[in-house]
Amino acid sequence: MGYFNQLNDIVKQYFNILSNNDIPNFLEEYINTDEMQKIGKISMCCGTDYSKIFNNKFFYSNLDHSVGVALIVWNFTKSKKQTLAGLFHDIATPVFKHCIDFMNGDYEKQESTEELTTDIIRNSKKIMQLLDRDKIKIEEVDNYKLYPIADNNTPRLSADRFEYNFSNGFVIKEVWNLKEIKEIYNDIDILKNEDGIEEIGFKTKSIAEKYINKASTMWPVWFCNEDKIVMQFIADIVKKMSERGYLTKKDLYSLSEKEVINKILNCKDKDISEYFRRFQEIDRVYGSDIEIKDKYCISIKAKRRYIIPLVKKDINDVRIDKISEKAKNKIDKYLNYETTKYAYINLPR
Repeated sequence: MGYFNQLNDIVKQYFNILSNNDIPNFLEEYINTDEMQKIGKISMCCGTDYSKIFNNKFFYSNLDHSVGVALIVWNFTKSKKQTLAGLFHDIATPVFKHCIDFMNGDYEKQESTEELTTDIIRNSKKIMQLLDRDKIKIEEVDNYKLYPIADNNTPRLSADRFEYNFSNGFVIKEVWNLKEIKEIYNDIDILKNEDGIEEIGFKTKSIAEKYINKASTMWPVWFCNEDKIVMQFIADIVKKMSERGYLTKKDLYSLSEKEVINKILNCKDKDISEYFRRFQEIDRVYGSDIEIKDKYCISIKAKRRYIIPLVKKDINDVRIDKISEKAKNKIDKYLNYETTKYAYINLPR
């Protein structure tokens, strides 16, 4: 069964929206390579699937996210190179995704694991054969930052940022339904930003306002104490497993998340396996302005994820916060949102 056929109905409908029912034929061959299939066993949700602190609706993989990004890029550019760059952008993702950035101390940029992208593509015989067939050079697809429709700097709107705001908004938290996504997506066009660079943005102010109104309820989820606790706890467990020789760096890039979870739960060191089991039963996170020394307690300044999209104007396209007080208030509210200095759970340190 091919990749697109085995998707659940929600994701199938969602991808049909992103592609405007025009999924390019070449895409599935690249999706079916071993390297892309590997990230199909990694959750987009950074370890939150394995904790009662979150109630994710279903497993949405890093492959699903990458395909979504590729479909958005294809829809607006019809460029095979840019589409493949979008597809490959997370090919180097390890298990638990940005939890490993936390393990590496990269809390604010969350980019420490991206350096292997070129090597993984180059070392894939099948991907290189497909690229050679399609007369595409590796340097044209191994860095999606070359293409501003695919990726750009926060708070600009890119295919990557657009996709995870949408998908997290029906997997982690119920922000929007497919009808709303379609209405928002159908208002998107390629505009020119203040630097004269192409950027996807909105045709109409009212839809941009609706998007911000909905999306801004999602942004705190990636900054809240609950998210920080889950990601740091998993990072600490993986680090301890690595330090004690139960996991290798290669394992993080070759095993599925379920396989790593099983290694943790079956680890002969009970201070790892039992500690993780107890964590999995935790369903509440507490905040504090002082360190709670006898509990698992952390203090992290995490990355702020948000968007200030462009809106089409007759002369110069403009950011929504410059023409909408409603949108500006929503954005400012998030930018002023702070968690407590410390977060902790009811587990001993």
